[in-house]
Amino acid sequence: MGQNSSQSVTMSSPVHVIVVGAGSRGEIYSQFASIHPRRMKVVGVADPREFARKKIQQQQRIAEENTFEDWRSIIEREKFADAVFICTPDRLHKEPAVAFAKKGYHVLLEKPMATTAKDCTEIVEACTQSGVMLTVCHVLRYDPVIHKIKELIDAGVIGDVIHIQHLEPVGFYHFAHSFVRGNWRNEAESSFALLAKSCHDIDLIHHWAGGRRCVKVSSFGALSHFRKENKPTGAAGRCLDCPLEGDCPYSACKIYLDRVKRGHGGWPVSVICPSSLPDIETVTEALRTGPYGRCVYDCDNDVCTNQVVNMEFEGGLTAAFSMVAFTEEMCKRKTTINGSRGELSYDGHQIQVFDFLTQKATKHTASSSVPGHFGMGGHGGADYHLMDAFISAVANNDASLIRSGPEETLLSHKLVFEAERSRLESRVVYCGGADQS
Repeated sequence: MGQNSSQSVTMSSPVHVIVVGAGSRGEIYSQFASIHPRRMKVVGVADPREFARKKIQQQQRIAEENTFEDWRSIIEREKFADAVFICTPDRLHKEPAVAFAKKGYHVLLEKPMATTAKDCTEIVEACTQSGVMLTVCHVLRYDPVIHKIKELIDAGVIGDVIHIQHLEPVGFYHFAHSFVRGNWRNEAESSFALLAKSCHDIDLIHHWAGGRRCVKVSSFGALSHFRKENKPTGAAGRCLDCPLEGDCPYSACKIYLDRVKRGHGGWPVSVICPSSLPDIETVTEALRTGPYGRCVYDCDNDVCTNQVVNMEFEGGLTAAFSMVAFTEEMCKRKTTINGSRGELSYDGHQIQVFDFLTQKATKHTASSSVPGHFGMGGHGGADYHLMDAFISAVANNDASLIRSGPEETLLSHKLVFEAERSRLESRVVYCGGADQS
């Protein structure tokens, strides 16, 4: 039984899972089996990268015959697990999700569901028609403190929700790593920033709105600063060769090499060495030849660094969301929810509710500790709690344990697509109207 777990139950046999996509997220989710071997067992892995595939194989002691370069080879076999974790790149979500659902596997799907509204809908339809559970990795839904916000709203402590203000501070070096040099830098190769980074946040706003439909949305955003015209005179194409590197906050030497010299081999250092363990030699080589060593002003990035989304829901509830790259704090969301009887504020650590009647403030929190030291403390411990809920849902055939199921997640994804359409077309988009795609 996991600590602080209301879902955990004792079972006669563990839930058998297959990991498709053995990158950072696939590895983190698979670690739940190391914490709770009586509840979950990883019995298969698929990834075209030998190092990543063998790493999870060794960690989870997976039989050689159940390791695959291509997930399609699993589909050709008889079903040999209860569930699948789909942690492939964003544009490679739909095909395996639909195929595994049709084969009868319950599906844990990394966010975003897919990169088009049509593909998201097809995934939901495949899971529904096949009678399998779908959990989308909106991990923040499982963060105990953020879940407390929803509980307080539902308990009526601030009355009727009138307005929601929500900020995602991405973090200056996180953005440079993931969205300038990294996997999500280019929309054609992955997806637009609002979907890749902030579908979490639009989903939370939609969740806090309590089932009220969003009727219209507008959005503005741009790619700022990380542009070729901002490259300093005399700067080199790679940080290792750059005479100005010492004066650049986005230096790859600072973000990666300095960290590994201090003995830090986890994220983000681990990401840049896809075929070896990170050390000074392999990190230096990665910066010399790979994408993460490039000057941030000389990359093929095209996704927004800053974006705002304004929403109006049924009944007049309004919401405003901001995503910005250039922040000290990394992903520590900040939220203010104004109600008819009080104001709720969240600073990324704890919740405060100011009651208009008593004119007193009350602080609220929730324990987000997780057992062990298995890297599942990410997203404020939410990675662990997500896995706890999904494995319990599969073990007990109880979809009510899932907070990020198909229907509501599809609605919040569609809202993200509508917001991006507003930004691209420079107009207000009326949701659910004749112009909805």
